[in-house]
Amino acid sequence: MNKRYALGTAAAVGLLFVLACITVNIYFPEATVKQAAAEIVDEIRKTEGEKKAPEAAAVLPAQREAGPFTLVPAAYAQEATSVSTPAIRALKESMKARFPLLKPYFDAGQIGETNKGLLDVRDEAGLNLQAKAALRNAVRDENGDRTKLYAEVAKALNIEGGQVEKIQKIFAEEWAKSAAPGWWVQGETGAWAKK
Repeated sequence: MNKRYALGTAAAVGLLFVLACITVNIYFPEATVKQAAAEIVDEIRKTEGEKKAPEAAAVLPAQREAGPFTLVPAAYAQEATSVSTPAIRALKESMKARFPLLKPYFDAGQIGETNKGLLDVRDEAGLNLQAKAALRNAVRDENGDRTKLYAEVAKALNIEGGQVEKIQKIFAEEWAKSAAPGWWVQGETGAWAKK
């Protein structure tokens, strides 16, 4: 009886150990977030003269890769990757309106793109107090909008709040890709380099 009790207890402890080791894999739609980040960053950073022609914009990267023979209709593919809510649209408009103000600071090397998807003031040399305040306020406002944008993208895609950091990292890569030559970009290690 004692041996049977010990064997049963050992089996129960073993089962409990196995169940405790099972991790829950929470689905993270990385491809969808990458597509949304590319679209949003492109829309914010492009000026009216740089916008693509409507016909070219209508062709999705997946359609170009698949060629003329595809089983997924173009409208469905576009619907599946678009991330847009009233809050996201408002944040994009705010950031689009602010970008012409930030661009000279990027060009002068006074601000840079961090690896967290935010802006950082790098150099205030040569700026008077009023210009420094304007620079800091613009960076603060942009970082506030970016932080809200990442949270709204998570909400729109039903991603739990604990994974917003992953969204930030994906957006950071897109901001870095869209940076013009000569702009400062922070690498994964934290080191700064001109693009």
